[in-house]
Amino acid sequence: MRRGMPSPARQAAPPSPGAPEQDHIGGPGESASGAGRDTLRSEFAFELPRGYVDQSGTVHRHGVMRLATARDELIPLRDDRVRENSAYLSVVLIARVITRLGTIEDVHAGLVEDLFASDLAFLQDFYRRINAEGHTRAAVTCPSCQEHFAVDLAGGRLGES
Repeated sequence: MRRGMPSPARQAAPPSPGAPEQDHIGGPGESASGAGRDTLRSEFAFELPRGYVDQSGTVHRHGVMRLATARDELIPLRDDRVRENSAYLSVVLIARVITRLGTIEDVHAGLVEDLFASDLAFLQDFYRRINAEGHTRAAVTCPSCQEHFAVDLAGGRLGES
């Protein structure tokens, strides 16, 4: 990949505090004002259905998952726990890509092991959505009126818009 110094018209604006890290990818038709700018979203916020309960009894439900790299998917294959039990692969992989869970920034396989099964299933699906599909939206159909629409699975409580 060839990298060069961006021209002033193609420089990305500095990220705002608390915003997910984004890489700037200049595209055709991009103007000096930044209109038409493409960005790559690399971190996605989520809310667990139940939440992780730490040793003090605090429930951690909100977190951030980043996009996985090839290394993230390869390194767990050398892990002895994964070699003994291939089902453990998802635990190690999920632990590598969660950057924060509530106030916890040191997310590791032991913590993921202690999640409720419904939360682990949610995170596995969330991982698949952001890494394979590139978004957290799901197409759904209303069972009453058969209306088709999209919902964002990144978090929020049922019934909230």
